Amino acid sequence: MRRQLLALIGTTTAVVLAVLLVPLALLVRSHAEDRAMTDATERAQSVAAVVGGSLGRGGSSGREVVAGVLDGLNGKEQPRTSVVLADDTVLGPRPVAVSDDALALARHGRAFTYAPGQARGGGRVVLVPVLGAQGGGASSGPGQGADAGGRSATVVQVSVGEDRLHAGVLPSWLAVFGLGVALMLLGLAFADRLAARIVRATRQLATVSDRLAAGDLTARAEPVGPRELRQLAGRLNELGERIDGLVTAERERGADLAHRLRTPVAALRLDAEGLRDADEAARIGDSVAALERSVDSVIRAARRAGAAPGSRRCDLAELVRERAAFWVPLAEDQGRAVTVLAPRPALVRVSAEDLTAVLDTLIGNVLDHTPEGTGLWLTVAAGADGAFGVLTVEDDGPGFAGGGEGSADVSARGTSGAGSTGLGLDIARTTAEDSGGGVTLGTSPEHGGASVTCRFGAATRP
Repeated sequence: MRRQLLALIGTTTAVVLAVLLVPLALLVRSHAEDRAMTDATERAQSVAAVVGGSLGRGGSSGREVVAGVLDGLNGKEQPRTSVVLADDTVLGPRPVAVSDDALALARHGRAFTYAPGQARGGGRVVLVPVLGAQGGGASSGPGQGADAGGRSATVVQVSVGEDRLHAGVLPSWLAVFGLGVALMLLGLAFADRLAARIVRATRQLATVSDRLAAGDLTARAEPVGPRELRQLAGRLNELGERIDGLVTAERERGADLAHRLRTPVAALRLDAEGLRDADEAARIGDSVAALERSVDSVIRAARRAGAAPGSRRCDLAELVRERAAFWVPLAEDQGRAVTVLAPRPALVRVSAEDLTAVLDTLIGNVLDHTPEGTGLWLTVAAGADGAFGVLTVEDDGPGFAGGGEGSADVSARGTSGAGSTGLGLDIARTTAEDSGGGVTLGTSPEHGGASVTCRFGAATRP
């Protein structure tokens, strides 16, 4: 966005400067030409007055006076000034050749500037007639410098070359160009500051949106930038507060519901303690204690402040060994063999409470929905790229086709073929996906029964 804004403002500034500076450059050129031609015209008129007074006295002394004046005028880098007499005698430097028609027109009393492009060298020529002057020859008498119609035979010619005509134009153009460059840089600097401000505000909004999407409901945007972006930041903050309020209310309702279970669980514990068979009482008491721990875990999880998934971590291998040891007594009562393959630690981005719920669900499904004596294998490994911790739960039972939460559409929440809630595998799938992984269901290639593979995002990506 920043580059696009700079390109847009730079292009707009360039167009505006071109519209303004090109006519200004042409005006500078025209002004230089007008100034040079005005100077040449004034010079020609002054020389014509001197020539008229000098040649009007007749004799050679008049020509000498004119020649001396011309020598003083035709200095270095000055317009070339010449006087053409009636007999085509030239006083001063050789003039630029002009057409006979132009010279004849000047001798008939017309003062004018020779059209540009017709004089040699690309310059211009000013022709001014000398009125009242004699022809300057020895045989000429008074008044022979002009005919009976008052037309002059003597013409002052001032030639302005191309370099003189456009003197000072290049420095002026350079100054105009420098002004344009300075304005362009100033405009780009202003545009860069404006674009940086907009981009910075936009990136902040994107960052806050990502944090909210990741579960950090405390993220808030600072209202900076243009008015529209400040309004958007305010609406985003209101959305975050609204979501936080809804999630908090839902969390409290879940905690209250779990808290209500404490009373019937306590009653079960008292009933278990009143049994006459001590072994049976101990076994049921252990089960009730485990249920109490589960209820407490639900309450703690429900009231735990929402945190980003990346801030949760636990060792998958250690927790698998722990939960397997918890379920081994029940598995032995059912004649099952439980095998745990977790040779090395595997840190995953899942809280211990959530992962415990997943393990209890998967192990409980095998114990509840397969025939007694069915074996159970729990395997922990790292993903091929090290970005995941992989948990595989397998058995040698009839598989998902035999019923249970793995049959039919096991991905549908609430679907069960064995009379349960149908939420177990959905809990595992949700936990795995929240960590950046997923769940795959299938048939164990080694044991022939059901296979559930859970991929949990690694706590530290490579």
